[in-house]
Amino acid sequence: MALALPEVVEELLSEMAAAVRDGARIPDEHLSSLKFVFGSSAIQALDLVDRDSVTLISSPSGRRVYQVLGSSGKTYTCLASCHYCSCPAFAFSVLRKSDSLLCKHLLAIYLSQVMRNCQQLSVSDKQLTDLLLMEKTQEA
Repeated sequence: MALALPEVVEELLSEMAAAVRDGARIPDEHLSSLKFVFGSSAIQALDLVDRDSVTLISSPSGRRVYQVLGSSGKTYTCLASCHYCSCPAFAFSVLRKSDSLLCKHLLAIYLSQVMRNCQQLSVSDKQLTDLLLMEKTQEA
């Protein structure tokens, strides 16, 4: 079962998605609200989306992971279903200090979904497993 974001964030993302569905641009007040909730991470996440840095990788078994090419050039693996990112900012600001809801990479995933600007890649189950194992090996 997927974890839910705080209701105010869910509502904001939903309203932004409705604007995009209707062919309108995202209203400035929504962007201001995004910046209020997420601070500078909002602008950084929007930049990642603008640069097409978010890729959804899916396999025939239904597994889904995201990879986000960070501004530093490093690729981070994210699991949106449980709000996890492999970046150091997630470990420090979200998990350790609890002063952020999400890192910029996770926020970029949600924004790329809202803006319908997410790259998609289908791989075999073995390729996805190998990708995740390679990520784990690189972290060690």
